[in-house]
Amino acid sequence: MKGFIPGIISILKRKGLRGVCRAVEQMEEQIDIQTFYEYIMDDIGIEFESREKEELEGAEYMHINWVIPEMGVGSGGHMNIFRFVQGLQKLGIKNRVYLFRSSMLDSDEKLKDFIDRYYELDTQQIEVFHSVTNMKPAHAVIATAWQTAYFVRNFHKTVSRFYFVQDFEPYFYAVGSEYMFAENTYKFGLRGLTAGDWLKGKLKDDYGMTAESFGFSYNKNLYDAGTKRDDTKRLFFYARPVTPRRAFELGLLALERVAEQVPEVEVIFAGWDVSRYKISFTHLNAGSVRPEELSDLYAQCDMCLVLSSTNLSLLPLEIMASNSVAVCTKGGNSDWLVNETNCILVDTDPVMIADTLIYYLKHREKLEPVRKKGLEFARMTSWENEIGKVYRAVRKGVKEDGKKQGIDYRGKWIYRDEPCWLPDRKTDGSILL
Repeated sequence: MKGFIPGIISILKRKGLRGVCRAVEQMEEQIDIQTFYEYIMDDIGIEFESREKEELEGAEYMHINWVIPEMGVGSGGHMNIFRFVQGLQKLGIKNRVYLFRSSMLDSDEKLKDFIDRYYELDTQQIEVFHSVTNMKPAHAVIATAWQTAYFVRNFHKTVSRFYFVQDFEPYFYAVGSEYMFAENTYKFGLRGLTAGDWLKGKLKDDYGMTAESFGFSYNKNLYDAGTKRDDTKRLFFYARPVTPRRAFELGLLALERVAEQVPEVEVIFAGWDVSRYKISFTHLNAGSVRPEELSDLYAQCDMCLVLSSTNLSLLPLEIMASNSVAVCTKGGNSDWLVNETNCILVDTDPVMIADTLIYYLKHREKLEPVRKKGLEFARMTSWENEIGKVYRAVRKGVKEDGKKQGIDYRGKWIYRDEPCWLPDRKTDGSILL
């Protein structure tokens, strides 16, 4: 401010009032990097106050604070987070959800209404807050995206801090500042809860993180084995040109070759509106499809092409459960879930992808063993089992970290057998966690 007034006077003398106005406009247009990323530079710890620590140690139930990023309608990542929040609530844990750096949902009531409208979370039982300001103490606090990890790093009103990792987020960016900002969060000493063993191994091997993994399942109320109603050769392509890791260009090049060799093939594009892209072969631009319509859509296709350069999504299992055949890219990011018996695996060469699809379209009988194995595999999975893994990992982490901090939980909830009966994936019986 010291040099602001003299600067304005100088511009006024040289360029007049219009020059001053333009200079002020340019100041308003400047990109404020410092404010946008101020949370990265915040390294002030949030410590226990008064008797908060004693009250937490003596709590009748275990409490978890989940810190989530801003969300829109139908975010798959948020759907999965809420699935685990709800599941842990059913197992006797008291959960709270806090939104980090919210710009649109600027009150607790707005957040609650938004979640009630677009997501499945019991906000009557689970507290939701639009801001991390005045976050309550909890036995565990869980980051769910790289931005939220910066807050969790500083939150010390807890026994144990976790990181719910659904993908390797540095890969979402070019190798630059944001890549590094995301990567640095794996060095914060948080305990990892990872979607699959690829992430678990990567975080352990590359960053020395303590990590436990959970697997995937599918919504059994939405996805069921369907029957193809015609004999048309048909492919599904999960097309998300706005999400680089889903390799839209790679898939489109491969499908162009397929259509040249098998001109009678129909291709369904779903996931995003692709009307702006030149597509010369017979296709349906389905755009965003309602979840309740997807299972039948998959079942009407001989194969469903789901490309991913990072961690797998839930789609392959949902496709298998619908009695179709998933086609996925090879690699450690995939083979923790899919293999050559329950899925068709392809390299990342569009010519080789095309050749594989062409082969199976011309020999569709070869798809039947894969279809059968895929359906069997999907039906063996259970969200209850995967939620149970996270339940045990969080209890273990709180118990171990509490011991290091001199907290004696003996006789309290951490050592009690909770009434947590879950179906065993291998039997029709139950297991006690």
